[in-house]
Amino acid sequence: MILELRDLSCGYGRRQVLKNVSLSIKAGENLCLLGPNGVGKTTLFRTILGAIEPMGGTMLIDGKSLSGHSRRERARVMAYVPQAHTAPFPFHVLDVVLTGRTAHISLTSSPSHHDHEVAHAALDRMGIADLENRPYTELSGGERQLVLIARALAQEPRVLIMDEPSSHLDFGNQARLLSLIKSLVHERDLAVLMSSHFPNHAFVCASKVGLIKDGRLVAVGKPEEVLTEAALEDIYGIPVRILEGDPQTDPSLKVCAAREL
Repeated sequence: MILELRDLSCGYGRRQVLKNVSLSIKAGENLCLLGPNGVGKTTLFRTILGAIEPMGGTMLIDGKSLSGHSRRERARVMAYVPQAHTAPFPFHVLDVVLTGRTAHISLTSSPSHHDHEVAHAALDRMGIADLENRPYTELSGGERQLVLIARALAQEPRVLIMDEPSSHLDFGNQARLLSLIKSLVHERDLAVLMSSHFPNHAFVCASKVGLIKDGRLVAVGKPEEVLTEAALEDIYGIPVRILEGDPQTDPSLKVCAAREL
């Protein structure tokens, strides 16, 4: 499986946000997009998911164009985890996760025993099975985020799109989530496309990184090749230093830190 964007341009009305974005991601890869606030990462995701029409270019799954596919058809292969979500009613957590099965259920049917099994398995995988009977509206922001990821897993996607998935999580849960994302990519043979504000997240779990600046994808490639001090200083506009772990004990450890302004 491969998701491919060719010269994709997107925006709202006549206002172009991103221009000529080209990238590809295949099963077993996690591509993390980095860039300043308002640079267009969410707009790109909404375009891929069919929420807004592209202004130009092509989107393909396994070489076949997504043009003309309904949002329901896309939901059978792609799942989305938004930055934040507020349910209008106090649904129980299990019911929220079951909505991930909507694309696999006919409009006149109710969730089957199998659908419930898939939902329970997703809750177990996220380590939040104890929340299944809690009202979603009573959860903390971090707990809601974990529920949204469980809902996406219940969708059984081939492509998982995550918009700043750790934005509401504390330090410990951020670390656990990044480790989980890395595991899920290989466990389920997923193609993951995510965004983050933190280069350190890309160092931890991404196999590829894309840098966005001024409406363009300015670099894409392996983290160790793309995430240089010069590149990060260019897109964020601050002095940056990349610290590396001890070559003997932590050879893979890399941390990005802002230098004193």
